[in-house]
Amino acid sequence: MTKRGFPDEEFRARVAAAQEQMAAAELDALLLTEEADVAYVTGFQTRFWESPTRPWFIVMPGSGAPIAVIPSIGADLMARTWLTDIRTWRAPDYEDDGVSLLAETLAESVGRTGRVGVPMALESHLRMPLADWARLEDHLPNIRFVPDAGVLRRLRMVKSAGEIAKIETACAIAGRAFDRVPEIAAAGVPLDLVFRRFQMLCLEEGADWVRYLAGGAGPGGYADVISPASAHPLEPGDVLMLDTGLTHDGYFCDFDRNFSVGPPSAETRSAHARLIEAVQAGAEIARPGVLASDLFHAMDRIVTGGAGGSEAGRLGHGLGLQLTEGLSLIPQDDTVLVEGMVLTLEPGVTLGNGRIMVHEEDIVVTDGAPRFLSDPFGPEIAVLEGRA
Repeated sequence: MTKRGFPDEEFRARVAAAQEQMAAAELDALLLTEEADVAYVTGFQTRFWESPTRPWFIVMPGSGAPIAVIPSIGADLMARTWLTDIRTWRAPDYEDDGVSLLAETLAESVGRTGRVGVPMALESHLRMPLADWARLEDHLPNIRFVPDAGVLRRLRMVKSAGEIAKIETACAIAGRAFDRVPEIAAAGVPLDLVFRRFQMLCLEEGADWVRYLAGGAGPGGYADVISPASAHPLEPGDVLMLDTGLTHDGYFCDFDRNFSVGPPSAETRSAHARLIEAVQAGAEIARPGVLASDLFHAMDRIVTGGAGGSEAGRLGHGLGLQLTEGLSLIPQDDTVLVEGMVLTLEPGVTLGNGRIMVHEEDIVVTDGAPRFLSDPFGPEIAVLEGRA
């Protein structure tokens, strides 16, 4: 198990790197409102993000440490991070929910005519009421709110050794839970019960939270990988898939495993072997300097014969403080891989009668061959014997 948190020096290095890019983009500050961005620069972790009532703000000036502008309920927890300038208001406040305090902080940080970068690209969102955003702009008529030039997105795509260790620990926890699936799944067990019990296994093996669990089951494959689990019992001939994004110290793993309920058919064996072949093809070329789209094409040649993918849209993605972050393995993504990027490889195959099968592994790009953070599965599908 990795040590919790990061040294203060790592956060200072992250902020310094961001401020260097901010200067190049002529940004006087960044305004951060999303959970992952806030955690990246402060180390602040709480499940309180699940409540949409209160907004949380971090102002990162062009020099010096970030400033927290947060509800007073979070003051004690934020004070345990490396930040020392923590400004609070009593929230929720229906008249002024931190807007004037945030405006004062921004004006102090950038002056009355500065440029404030706000994440606006894919995967970003503004976590505050739009009415309050309008009030903030009214408070600061001469400050320009502009796109953040992708500063934190670029930085977060490349993980430090400490970040990689946390993701690898999450993968090891999930791997132990997957090894125990025969304890909870067999013919006759309802799928929703399998889902509940698998989350219990993840927690028993050391997960902080099981923030994501998807999957499916059906004869020789499944219809999709995002539906809630039904109460339909597993039957002989079904393929069961479980895909978990559990977290350890704020960082996700994201990989899946397929199981045949009873002896697999020839089609099931062949499809699973093809998925493993595609993962290996993607891993073989995952080197610094290669494009994200190159990995897509390497896997797509195996799963569709180079037809350009399926309706799923992508064959993998970046991974870290969010279940999916940064690049996508699609034909249009020309992101250049660099050492320290953590990726999922997630090919899928389409079978008859609307069925699919998907397999996913997690890797980190190194200065040579990539390293698997999940323990890569072999071509033979796991078999669940017996009946509940």
